[in-house]
Amino acid sequence: MTMTLAQLTARTGLDVLDHLERELTVPVVDGLQAQGDLIVVPHHLVPTVTDTSWTVWQDVPPDGVELLRGAGGGNPHTLVADPGTCRWTTSVRDPLRLALGLLETTAVAYLIHPEHGGTGIAPGRYVVRRQRERGRTTTAFGADRLVAD
Repeated sequence: MTMTLAQLTARTGLDVLDHLERELTVPVVDGLQAQGDLIVVPHHLVPTVTDTSWTVWQDVPPDGVELLRGAGGGNPHTLVADPGTCRWTTSVRDPLRLALGLLETTAVAYLIHPEHGGTGIAPGRYVVRRQRERGRTTTAFGADRLVAD
């Protein structure tokens, strides 16, 4: 079933900024997808990120789970899903320390952000990470830094 941004915001009670076209269909992706400073990666692409023996999974509630808030207390990236179809944990082992957590979904789940709109996450297991970028100075490339949204 396809969903428009208007349907998604009405269903979740979360809103997006006025410049976004609400009648467009929200894309559903089973691969990499980025939303500002956050990236969703199929788990098989980053097998070094694992859950642990002490991992506690939580069902994603109807009002969603805030995964990340933009720099300086900005806009939130919120994960939403139908009841009983998606679970989330922040109890992960990640050698790079970029992972915010793991999500597993048996139906389409959605990420909503006020500035970026919505994206659909196809059924599967994913790592949700911070994005980083290569720093640059006028003479050479500098250290990596986290993307600020």
